[in-house]
Amino acid sequence: MSERPSHAERKDLRRGWTTGACATAATAAAYTALLTGEFPDPVTITLPKGETPSFALAREALGDGVARAGIIKDAGDDPDVTHGALILAELRRGATGSGVTFRAGRGVGMVTKPGLPIAVGEPAINPVPRRLMTEAVQAIAAEHGVSGDAIITIVVEGGEEMAKHTWNPRLGITGGISILGTTGIVHPFSCSAWIASIHRGIDVARASSLPHIAACTGSTSEAGVQKLYDLPEVAFIDMGDFAGGMLKYLRRHPLPRLTIGGGFGKLSKLAAGFGDLHSGRSQVDRGLLAELLVGLQAPNAMIAHVRDANTANEILGMAQKEGLALGDAVAVRARDEALKIAEGVLEIEVIVFDREGKPVGRAPFAKGAA
Repeated sequence: MSERPSHAERKDLRRGWTTGACATAATAAAYTALLTGEFPDPVTITLPKGETPSFALAREALGDGVARAGIIKDAGDDPDVTHGALILAELRRGATGSGVTFRAGRGVGMVTKPGLPIAVGEPAINPVPRRLMTEAVQAIAAEHGVSGDAIITIVVEGGEEMAKHTWNPRLGITGGISILGTTGIVHPFSCSAWIASIHRGIDVARASSLPHIAACTGSTSEAGVQKLYDLPEVAFIDMGDFAGGMLKYLRRHPLPRLTIGGGFGKLSKLAAGFGDLHSGRSQVDRGLLAELLVGLQAPNAMIAHVRDANTANEILGMAQKEGLALGDAVAVRARDEALKIAEGVLEIEVIVFDREGKPVGRAPFAKGAA
């Protein structure tokens, strides 16, 4: 897997547009055509921070009281699963006084579990995109002297398949992707989208009254935890590198128990007090690993070599050959650091896995001081 670009490299990357911005542009074009018979192309919208981007139409159709407009989503240089997707808006007039109503077309998910910002049974169109589309309809309606009652159906071609590569199945969003975005703009390789997904996963787990969740750095550690605990899928949080962000959110929105699972290198960073475990933003603290080996009465030659070792896994391998429980020591230190961040609001255990998914260290559940 390639590394994320550095801060300097990211400054040169091209920004893109969220699914919410594309759906809003498609809505504005389709509603204008519904009222006037003509599609504006390009169509201009206003984003929450005042930007006014223009979007070229990729598809348009008008007839039988329905107007359809489509925008190809451009995520810029971000590796977004929805980059290149066709976002379609179908507009019909609504009953007088009904306001704006949203429907999920093909490829847009439906919410089936509580805890998300959208109610169960509603299309997975988030609050900000709903507001942007409603405001666009209202502005166009006012311009043409009509009431602004409209039924908006959003369609995403291929959205069902795209959703398999998102958190939606785990969050109880079925049938397609979500229409997302708070600013309308995609910033390449932004951490905010991932952290927001972590928050929504915790929200759904809380709404489901789960007593125990598991947060893992990747698929190998998640599979390892699944072998140890019979937890429902919704209990698993794809933490990735954002241990600190997850724990801070749990501090404000706690659950009873948390299992943290991860590789030796990642969790040795948490043991050293790093909340961000990404290789570009934190490094393995070889001095800490040497300190832990001193406590395990490792040979002096090994301790000296640790400080110049190539990788954390090389250090783990040396410890295992000597029968030293370095994995347990890292797990205990990582758990204690996690308890500090969580400020004693939940019980935490840490399980360390090797690259094959075998547990190589464990710190049992404990609860720190509040």
